[in-house]
Amino acid sequence: MISGREVLPLVEGGKGIAVSTGRSSGAWAAAGGVGTFSGVNADSYDENGNPIPVVYRGKTRRERQEELIAYGIQGGIAQARIAHEMSNGEGRIHMNVLWEMGGAQPILRGVLEGAKGLIHGVTCGAGMPYKVAEIAAEHGVYYYPIVSSARAFKALWKRSYHKHAELLGGVVYEDPWLAGGHNGLSNSENPQEPQDPYPRVRDLRAAMNEVGLTETPIFMAGGVWFLREWEEWLDNPELGPVAFQFGTRPLLTQESPISDDWKQRLLTLKAGDVLLHKFSPTGFYSSAVRNDFLNELCQRLEHEIPYASEPEGELTGELAIGARGRRVWVRPEDVARAQSWMAEGFTDVMRSPDSTLVFVTPERGEQIRRDQIECMGCLSACMFSNWAENEAGTTGKKADPRSFCIQKTLQNISHGGNVENELMFAGHNAYRFGEDPFYAGGFIPTVRQLVERIAMGD
Repeated sequence: MISGREVLPLVEGGKGIAVSTGRSSGAWAAAGGVGTFSGVNADSYDENGNPIPVVYRGKTRRERQEELIAYGIQGGIAQARIAHEMSNGEGRIHMNVLWEMGGAQPILRGVLEGAKGLIHGVTCGAGMPYKVAEIAAEHGVYYYPIVSSARAFKALWKRSYHKHAELLGGVVYEDPWLAGGHNGLSNSENPQEPQDPYPRVRDLRAAMNEVGLTETPIFMAGGVWFLREWEEWLDNPELGPVAFQFGTRPLLTQESPISDDWKQRLLTLKAGDVLLHKFSPTGFYSSAVRNDFLNELCQRLEHEIPYASEPEGELTGELAIGARGRRVWVRPEDVARAQSWMAEGFTDVMRSPDSTLVFVTPERGEQIRRDQIECMGCLSACMFSNWAENEAGTTGKKADPRSFCIQKTLQNISHGGNVENELMFAGHNAYRFGEDPFYAGGFIPTVRQLVERIAMGD
């Protein structure tokens, strides 16, 4: 039982910015499962069915964020209507939002009001979404928090969820080492040392049982490919009711809106081609395909050194930077390294909030500054642009040149941008597209064919 109806325990994972759409989620629901469209800057369409370009005209970040919220509400309603029509009354339709996205609360409320009766549940992660229960209850829909540990669930339950327990439709356990997109690794967990999800989900179930949620399902998300590999999870009294969420596999379907180049790239991936990294302006770890975009971000870290304005501690080496040859102090061994980078053309020297210098080409430096200036407040707090949803409109820290404008690159790739030059989120099992005989010869199934295949164990 999910969101008030008996369905296949197969859930489409929500993927942001025009990747999980009404068409893909409606098709998943029509096949008898739970379809999830993204409520993160969703597309809306003109009278000819073409996506309406997202253009920001506001002169300030706050004005542009108001535009972003309006676009988000309009797009979310459009996707909900499409999903409802596509589902033919089957399955369930959920909307996915990121709690740390800019304007999360007004967008969620606006879409639920404008698409009343069309959305059965809300999934929400990327942060600690305390108020999602309250907002869901206001509109009579179920809510599904995304967590990566029993500890996170306990905090959410104690602070908020116990007040609206009747609408807690399920809890999504998102494996922080295997899932695509943003992941919930805590400071105490090593990104290089993956943990077995079974004991973590067992602990989550124990925490849920303690508060009477014995029949509330857990959605296992991240790393799920063949259900036959998860047999021990089925009808297991330690885990209770379990459903399985698929985020990466639905990318390669006929209803998936991603470009043909993106789909073909997925078929070529090898094990290890997905990188767990911390470049995101959210501050969270995330997983994406290693391509030229990520390689350039890795290069920035390779061209980074600590500095001070005056000699201090180990920073005793004098270095001249910039057109005016301003002096800074670095480690003696970094002087020659920095001079060699500048000789190679990395002459634009940018300061990070952590008192380091980052050496980039003038072209890259210009792009970074332009993207920071054009910030539209797509996050509640952004390391890259230093925007924050507070009275001051700033995090109070320097803008960080080691990150990037996530709104820009995700809009680009979801609307036909070059797959090598943009951020391409994917789960760590994406390499299995190339190994799974189901996709032999470049076969791309319909959503219904995929759901039927998954339900058989493969």
